[in-house]
Amino acid sequence: MDRQPGLSVRLKLTLSYTGFLMLAGILLLAVVWVFVLRHLPAYTRVPGGVLVRSFLLRDFASAAGAALAFLLVFGLLGGWILAGRMLAPLTRITNATRMAANGSLSHRIRLPGRRDEFRELADAFDMMLTQLEAHVAQQQRFAANASHELRTPLAISKALLDVARSDPDHDPGELVDRLHAVNTRAIDLTEALLLLSRAERRSFTREHVDLSLLAEEATETLLPLAEKHGVTIETIGDIALTIGSPALLLQLTTNLVQNAIVHNLPEHGTVRVHTSVHSKTVVLTVENTGEQLTPQLVSTLTEPFQRGTERIHTDQAGVGLGLAIVKTIAQAHGGTLTLTPRPAGGIRITVELPAGGCADHRSAGVQVHHAVRRRRRTAVRRPVPISLRTVPGPAPDPRAPLRRMRTGAVIADLDRAAARRARRE
Repeated sequence: MDRQPGLSVRLKLTLSYTGFLMLAGILLLAVVWVFVLRHLPAYTRVPGGVLVRSFLLRDFASAAGAALAFLLVFGLLGGWILAGRMLAPLTRITNATRMAANGSLSHRIRLPGRRDEFRELADAFDMMLTQLEAHVAQQQRFAANASHELRTPLAISKALLDVARSDPDHDPGELVDRLHAVNTRAIDLTEALLLLSRAERRSFTREHVDLSLLAEEATETLLPLAEKHGVTIETIGDIALTIGSPALLLQLTTNLVQNAIVHNLPEHGTVRVHTSVHSKTVVLTVENTGEQLTPQLVSTLTEPFQRGTERIHTDQAGVGLGLAIVKTIAQAHGGTLTLTPRPAGGIRITVELPAGGCADHRSAGVQVHHAVRRRRRTAVRRPVPISLRTVPGPAPDPRAPLRRMRTGAVIADLDRAAARRARRE
């Protein structure tokens, strides 16, 4: 922004120091003039002669003028030097700001000395540079990984089309299936990137949300996946009201439960989803069984495109943005995400969000909701792992919907319907 030239801060401070010094000198001389010289008699006998007041006033005026001239020069020189020393830290901060504006984020001011206003400003600026450098590096890694991930399905599609073009006798059905799978993966990745961007911008409408209901919905949605992997899901807890986006918080819960199912033991694994209420926060905890993880590995799982112990590309690996999306959604809602490895294997993931809703709202459904929770505890703790089984009986009607045997995953359909009717009432 172009501005008209003006006096520098150093010159302004110098003039201010000189002005105050001159004012103090004039006031001091005025005090001497008024309270000392003014009360002297016209003639005063002193040893060796007579002191004449007019001569004394003349000599005093000459000395006062010389003193004021000295104060002026001394104030200008001393003020200029003092202002330069005072503004030296600001000069370093300004130079560092210009370097940051030119794209250099690796430098730091590191202003020495004890804490004062300039040191606090320099330390805050260094902290900002550190956060900016980490954020830019993370965005660069994210852009590079996203480009790589998006390029992979496009390259596979091109290779499949080249093979089909060079081999006219190739089965078109197999080609269509493989292209469909590759295209689906690319769409899932694109949607995940859009969801991540939306959560980072915090462009969503906030309303009251019950995390316990979202946990139920996510568990019901992922029941087929749990049955496929032979995983038992336990969903227990209390009403956990918060304020946020129901869609984003549902995505957060779904990602956590899905990761807990996929990254589990090969068979007879368990997933436990629990909601609790604290004084000012609500907590959603998802923990699973699995391989033992190190704290160093767990600390990297929230990075985009990190899948377990390495970058894997399987049908069940996902796009590598599950926990990254969870972390972004939690931060967008003013919450925190904590990952802790379990000593027996697996991981415990805790999402803590600010509590929302009034006490009356929470107490209105406590009795009914707790009754539902007691039935769920009985249902979910059956020591029977989820699996796809055939129930003996007559041949199923092909027009009827597919029915799965729901064991340790969620409550029965009748319990869910009763709970929903109770909440509506």
